[in-house]
Amino acid sequence: MKGMRRLDEVTAAVGEGRSVSCMSSAPMRSRNRGLSRRNKGLALLGFLLCPLGLAPQSWKVVIHEWDVPTPKSRPHDPTAAPDGALWYTGQLANKLGRLDPKTGTIKEFPLKTPDSGPHGLVADSQGNIWFTANFKAYIGKLNPRTGEVTEYRMTDERVKDPHSLIFDRDGKVLFTAQQSNFVGVLDPKSGRVSVQEIPTAKALPYGIILGLDGAGYFCEFGSNKIGKIDPKTLGITEFPLPEGARPRRLANNPDRRIYYSDFARGFLGRLDPRTGRAEDWPSPGGPNSQPYGIASTADGTVWYSEAGVQPNTLVAFDPRSNAFQSWPIPSGGGVVRNMVATEDGRLYLACSGVNKVAIAQVSH
Repeated sequence: MKGMRRLDEVTAAVGEGRSVSCMSSAPMRSRNRGLSRRNKGLALLGFLLCPLGLAPQSWKVVIHEWDVPTPKSRPHDPTAAPDGALWYTGQLANKLGRLDPKTGTIKEFPLKTPDSGPHGLVADSQGNIWFTANFKAYIGKLNPRTGEVTEYRMTDERVKDPHSLIFDRDGKVLFTAQQSNFVGVLDPKSGRVSVQEIPTAKALPYGIILGLDGAGYFCEFGSNKIGKIDPKTLGITEFPLPEGARPRRLANNPDRRIYYSDFARGFLGRLDPRTGRAEDWPSPGGPNSQPYGIASTADGTVWYSEAGVQPNTLVAFDPRSNAFQSWPIPSGGGVVRNMVATEDGRLYLACSGVNKVAIAQVSH
């Protein structure tokens, strides 16, 4: 079929991975900062501090990778469509791509505005793919059945770079604009775009999720805060994180708390939005591991990537035991900027620097 081709699959059966257990830094923050500097002793000390009676889970992971058709397209963010397809943004190729996991075929959809820089994306219940045009100041909707793209332009000239997006409970699109320092809401029914400036200057609003309370939660990558926006009033609340934290991506979890990747400090963090309490753990790769893309599966496991280690790793965290387990990404990853979890527990990844998309199959 024109526009589609069968791609070779790279498979890594990486078994049980490497395990580390450690305690939260919330009650002993100064001590754990020292542990980050003495990373070689982390595994042993963490094992001794692991809560008694809570044996860590053991996962087995197999990672399959596919080359995307257009060279140097920088696949940026993935999402899972209702039919199970993996979609991604080809940021430098000005295309969206669809991988059929059953056949391994990829079809690409060109955008009508040149150099749009598609970045974040999300699927609606009808299978339409919504994306942020990071370079051209609009939010787009692709109809995969026809290839038609509808564009919703920013109406405030200060908002130039829509970044990440998510749907709220009413079907409206919540989005961040990183360099512009805004968050906003798009009503697809009316086409109206409303925006709100972040109270903190140069906050660099980044990844965004819909919280279990119906509010939008977003990273302030330029500060040590997570923001919350009310989709109806556009009121913003900010939650402080540990000093020096720089949250980049967020994930909901069945324990009703929000986990975040602390890119600057090499930590995995957790925020309880009901109390505002934050706690964190050193990532297995150490203080320069640069945790990035993150997701949670239905069993409560938190998954994220370490972009600062080579090869990039896929890391699992068990909130019951505070135990970590990690696996190398076969191609090296080239920075896994984002990932999503499917309802059946698979992980969809975009490996930007090596021009691949990947699916991680997880079993216990």
